[in-house]
Amino acid sequence: MQAMTDYQLRQREYLLEISRAMTSSLNLPSVLRMIIQYAVEMLQGQAGLIALRQEDGSFRVQASYGLRSGILPFFAPLLTDIPPWTDPIGWMIPDLEMRLSMVAATLGLGLRQVVALPMVMQGELIGVIYVFRSRGGAFSANDRQVLASFADQAAIAVHNARLYQQVMKEKRLLSAIIENSADGIMILDRHCRIQVFNRALVKLTGWPAEEAIGQPCYRVLALRDRQGKDLCRTQCPLMRSGGRLYVEGDIHRDDRTITVGITYSPLYDDGGRLVSIIANVRDITAFREAEEMKSTFISIISHELKSPVALIKGYADTLRREDAHWDEKTLRESLDVIVEESDRLNQLIDNLLDASRLQAGALKLEFSYLRIDELAEKEVEKFRTQSKEHLFAVDFPADLPLVRGDSERLRQVLDNLLSNAIKYSPQGGLIKVGGWADDDWVYVYVSDEGIGIPKEEQERIFERFYRAESALTPRTRGAGLGLYLCKAVVEAHGGKIWVESEPGKGAKFIFKLPRA
Repeated sequence: MQAMTDYQLRQREYLLEISRAMTSSLNLPSVLRMIIQYAVEMLQGQAGLIALRQEDGSFRVQASYGLRSGILPFFAPLLTDIPPWTDPIGWMIPDLEMRLSMVAATLGLGLRQVVALPMVMQGELIGVIYVFRSRGGAFSANDRQVLASFADQAAIAVHNARLYQQVMKEKRLLSAIIENSADGIMILDRHCRIQVFNRALVKLTGWPAEEAIGQPCYRVLALRDRQGKDLCRTQCPLMRSGGRLYVEGDIHRDDRTITVGITYSPLYDDGGRLVSIIANVRDITAFREAEEMKSTFISIISHELKSPVALIKGYADTLRREDAHWDEKTLRESLDVIVEESDRLNQLIDNLLDASRLQAGALKLEFSYLRIDELAEKEVEKFRTQSKEHLFAVDFPADLPLVRGDSERLRQVLDNLLSNAIKYSPQGGLIKVGGWADDDWVYVYVSDEGIGIPKEEQERIFERFYRAESALTPRTRGAGLGLYLCKAVVEAHGGKIWVESEPGKGAKFIFKLPRA
């Protein structure tokens, strides 16, 4: 084998230097400038350029050597009518020498010869490399062969750069999707340490992303089951399954419990080794509460419907017995129970219908100007006949202003408040209804001397189906809808309702309505 000539050694050195630059630098213009410079030197030319194919099919100069940047637009005629890569052997840009002579004459340059070769990658024409001479003979077959090696390097550099740009674009897109996802998303390494921690998880857990990254998953989530047992340290769900897994648990933050559903999706390499785990964390607190509310609703309503129906049926069956004869007093008392339980059943059904209308936003109000004190006095009079254990007092000023409201709905509010006052003061006592007014509002209150309401339950008693745990006795049964409806009706009038109470000292419910 003959020793390599100096020319070949220099060509190899140039190509090696280009290869090193391609692997160490992501700066495509810099690499392309190096390629065109070395190509011009190897072909003993005076100038050269590299033009890349754009998305619209046109070509644009991306790197040059021996030409001032200000004159590059004048080389546009050389970048048109470039044939596609369909005939590798016969590929040639038509009339290239003539176009160069026109450009050279326009610019006053002495460029006379030109050689142009395609830059091809995976069968696709991605660019053209040009070398120009102002002296010497025409470019030889050997020149074209040498230039082809530089064209190949340029094609590889462009391909790699575009691949990198595509990867970075997809990475930015993926990062944006993860960061802006409504669900919490974290990516764990194979040791379950957090690598990615998105904005939703920051909000959910209270951990800043920069502090969470690098931490073990169990330390940040601290997931617990319904009984408070640590799910992460003692029975990590990821250790129970090698595949996709869904678990539910509670995260405790700032004295608040958040129920989450987590889908773990492991990623493996071609050898089956675990690479990372993607965890999608969704706040299902509202869903869990809705499920619990549904169960509570079914339980309460089943009991509340069953009790009056059982009493009505029991008394009716007793009265219709043919082998017994009842005196008038017994008949009257039995019929009173049937009527009372029927009324209670009817009230429960009305409350359920109203709650359903509220959920659907279909609760209708018929407004008129009315005296809330007169409405209250009528309700109190009705309850006086129903409860012999309580004393009732009405205390309104004579000049109480009118309000604009729905009399039937406001009667319903007073009815619920008075019913509760009787229900939660089983030992009797004074039930007082009164009110006052200021420049903007008319206030109405209903107070009792009953068992009272603990402070921690005073906000929740207005929630649908909620019943104060401290007050649950057979006497205080109910569906937990009364105060929910009171709040909805008062707020629909533009008002507000609240309670003032201490355990053992009774309760005072107050609502206010805008003055007419």
